[in-house]
Amino acid sequence: MKKIIAAFDGLKYAESTRDYAINIAKQTNTYLVGVFLDDSLYTSYKIYDLIAKEGVSEDKLKKLEAQDKTTRAAAAANFDKACQKLSLEYAIHHNHNIALQELKHESIYTDLLIINAKETLSHYTEKLPTRFIRDLLTDAQCPVMIVPQKYTPIEKIILLFDGEPSSVHAIKMFSYLLPQLDTLNTEVISVKTPESSLHVPDNKLMKEFMKRHFPKATYTVIKGWAEEEIVKLLKQQTSNTLVVLGAYRRGTVSRWFRESMADTLLKECKLPLLIAHNK
Repeated sequence: MKKIIAAFDGLKYAESTRDYAINIAKQTNTYLVGVFLDDSLYTSYKIYDLIAKEGVSEDKLKKLEAQDKTTRAAAAANFDKACQKLSLEYAIHHNHNIALQELKHESIYTDLLIINAKETLSHYTEKLPTRFIRDLLTDAQCPVMIVPQKYTPIEKIILLFDGEPSSVHAIKMFSYLLPQLDTLNTEVISVKTPESSLHVPDNKLMKEFMKRHFPKATYTVIKGWAEEEIVKLLKQQTSNTLVVLGAYRRGTVSRWFRESMADTLLKECKLPLLIAHNK
């Protein structure tokens, strides 16, 4: 991996995004770009905050604009300081156009995008997954790591595998991007219907492949329904677990990772998720 971008709302700066990004960049010796989505149409204030007796107050507008500028500058300075402290090779981008479109465009030219699960780029707090995150995942041009509110060093990897090409692709991308994590405790999780055997899907081919990428990986096959069993299992994991999963695309037919399953994981499991899909 050569380049990571960490996406930030400068008005609601997510320190966990910073911490995941700088620690992964340090561990992998990767160029890190902090992308600050300073959408000119997005502010911390609402129109009614500008209303005075005489109507819209120019003085209030100037004051609130200045406050937003200061807040955004402080967020970028915080990121800058953290990168310097770890002696990283890094850059900062300030994007002033529509945030979602800017970030999708940036994703074309990077290996990995890291963003906080709660980002909305709006005034409002939303239930997970937020509309911004759902729209980003649909069209991102690189793997995306969605991180929780609190940073925890990654010490365990769970690879979700259902035998579909999308889940294998996600495992490949994880191996290519973060080979430094291949030595961590790694578990392959599969869920099969109650009438199926307990063999890993494509057992021989999968284990032949995994032996070259994750030779110490263990395998767990659960009988039941994936939507229930995966969530149940992930809720039992500690916060230092990274979960790798496959496709997230509207209209994609997949036994596990159709939109509703990925949404469920984002909502129910407060763990970092690495989501990769093949176009």
